[in-house]
Amino acid sequence: MWQSFTPYIPIILSAISNTLMLAFFSFGIATALGILMAFIEVFATKTLSIVVDWIARVLRGVPLILSIFLVFYGLPSIGLVLPPLCAAILGIAIVDAGYQEQIFRSAIKAVSTRQLEAAYSLGLTRAEAFLYVVLPQSFRIALPSWINDFTIVLKDTSIAYAIGVVEVFTQAVHVAQVIMDYMWPLVFVSVIYLAICYPLSILSNNIHSKLKSMGMLGSGV
Repeated sequence: MWQSFTPYIPIILSAISNTLMLAFFSFGIATALGILMAFIEVFATKTLSIVVDWIARVLRGVPLILSIFLVFYGLPSIGLVLPPLCAAILGIAIVDAGYQEQIFRSAIKAVSTRQLEAAYSLGLTRAEAFLYVVLPQSFRIALPSWINDFTIVLKDTSIAYAIGVVEVFTQAVHVAQVIMDYMWPLVFVSVIYLAICYPLSILSNNIHSKLKSMGMLGSGV
């Protein structure tokens, strides 16, 4: 079976670009949305903060497959038709934004209020203080969790198989159907995910240990 599988290895590897595209674009959109929601929740009025908090809770509670199906099959009912790849990116980003809001909200609150007071005393507006003072520090604090979240998103890209996106998992399934053996294609694609995610996990742990030793994971506000 291994000998019948090896000629198909380049075919599976050719789909890595789609997997990485799914991961990076959905993660980038989720990061922007997560930071925006975290900013609103921490710095906006109480009413708006509560609304955003519940939106983030709902996003975290939506199954990923449901989010992708709503985008791909639901949006056409209102006239918005997206290709499978774009629908998968948006569906993954919507759910992950809820988790990233949680990550960045905690990181923002870990920045000391004295930093904000100093920024206001220099004449910075609330938005400027957040952009130039709070965000760089909170991003550094959030970095370990942020990297871990990327590994989760990367693995979640396999769910795009459900709407026909050809990424490494989809390609592995297609190869398995051709050679009538699922063992080697699925083991091989597992190794691909592990080869990408394990170094990121090690990096996240190292950054967390370094930040902790530097006393930069405190609870500021």
